[in-house]
Amino acid sequence: MRIPPSYPMALLAALVTLTPIFVLITLASDASSFFDSHNLTILGNTLSLMGLTVLGSILIGVPLAFISAYVQLPFKKFWLVVFAAPLAIPSYIGAFTLYAAFGPGGEIHNLLGFETPSMYGLTGAAIVMTLYTFPFVMMTTRSSLLSLDASMVNAARTLGMSMTQSVFKVILPRVVNGIAAGSLLVALYTLSDFGTPAIMRLDTFTRVIYVEYNAFELSRAAMLSMQLMVIVGFLLMIESQIKTASERQGRPLILFPKKWQLGAMFATFAPILLLAIGLPLAVFTLWLMRDGFSSFDFSIAWHSTYASAIAAIVTVIVAIPVAHAALTGKAGKVMERVTYFGFGIPGIVMGTALVYGGLQLPFLYQTLGLLIIAYMLRFLPLAVGSVRTSTEHLDPSLVKSARVLGASPREAFTRITLPLTMRGIIAGAALVFLESMRELEATLLLGPTGFETLSTYLWRVYEAGYFGRAAIPGLLLVVISAAALAIMMSGEKRNQFEH
Repeated sequence: MRIPPSYPMALLAALVTLTPIFVLITLASDASSFFDSHNLTILGNTLSLMGLTVLGSILIGVPLAFISAYVQLPFKKFWLVVFAAPLAIPSYIGAFTLYAAFGPGGEIHNLLGFETPSMYGLTGAAIVMTLYTFPFVMMTTRSSLLSLDASMVNAARTLGMSMTQSVFKVILPRVVNGIAAGSLLVALYTLSDFGTPAIMRLDTFTRVIYVEYNAFELSRAAMLSMQLMVIVGFLLMIESQIKTASERQGRPLILFPKKWQLGAMFATFAPILLLAIGLPLAVFTLWLMRDGFSSFDFSIAWHSTYASAIAAIVTVIVAIPVAHAALTGKAGKVMERVTYFGFGIPGIVMGTALVYGGLQLPFLYQTLGLLIIAYMLRFLPLAVGSVRTSTEHLDPSLVKSARVLGASPREAFTRITLPLTMRGIIAGAALVFLESMRELEATLLLGPTGFETLSTYLWRVYEAGYFGRAAIPGLLLVVISAAALAIMMSGEKRNQFEH
């Protein structure tokens, strides 16, 4: 039996992806205790934050999905972009600015003269996480809503149901899978986020792992990481069971609201969007006007750029054989699925594992190479998905024709396959580049000494209390993240975007 040429590289990538998990198991075996009363508090905080964030995201995301899918609004495309815009702001930036704006002595108090409640703890973290994750629920639910045939709703209305009854008895039961898929994305994001709980001073797994790491308690940090991975693994297992229901396409539902209904919708959701988007931009602008440009060293932005660029190139090179292996057999698909473990591992956990690995290999410890490996392991699935999608659409007869005409497998790949899949390769590289620019946790743990990036600089500024210095790196990250959002929105099916 002939083994496809992409298998050896794909197998190597899969084994490297599993390495951090083996490292954590080895490291955790030295921990003095598996679970104690403090773990119970951490577990309670983590699950409470996850539960509140999922609940808040559903309460905001589902109505916005309904509005963007069915309600006839003026400038409909503009409102869809606005509803999804919080995704363009990393949650730790939102936490940073909301923490600085609220409370006695906060920016709102200083500027307007009245005190607002402080934003910290479980309540503050849940508010911040909800503000920056509800678009996950909105996007998946909207996609499900657009796939429904409106004839069943019209039949229900004909039989005497009100529109409200139709929503709860006809529409929502048919989009439960879409809501569940978005909720699981929210739960996974909440579990893996480090910046928001840390800024809000809430002891979750990610924050305590970072504290234990800084106290040189690597074995305890690994044990906590393993406990967090159990929860993440459980959620990933649920996610794999969710199947998106598809229905026969029919006439879409279109609702024409009255003026008072439009006013009520605006009054309900405008404060949420202003808090999520307007406040961070206003706070950064205020700090920029107050402190100016002189305090920022632009070499930090260059560090972020070239480290992310190298990570994007390396990740795409690894992704190409993995994607091709996935299309050539069951074993290749298994290897591809294994590489997805890296994306499920929170950055703080990946950092802890690679720090230990680096200590065993001194030539790698605190080098840019180890940081690039961390980026590659975390974001490899993004590149694999993009390359695989573009390769799936390639006409196989072109490659066969080249082989019949005498081209070797390598020549057929470089002259036929590679040029025709270049668009997917570039898109995958762009996504890895942008995610690497935003990455905070692994960069904090693995960055070489003196190597600051935009995200780690923001973190140092927060720890030092020099909030004004966060304006330029914060705005730069928002602009870069907005570019990522533009890529995501442009990938949405045109017919869905235009409804």
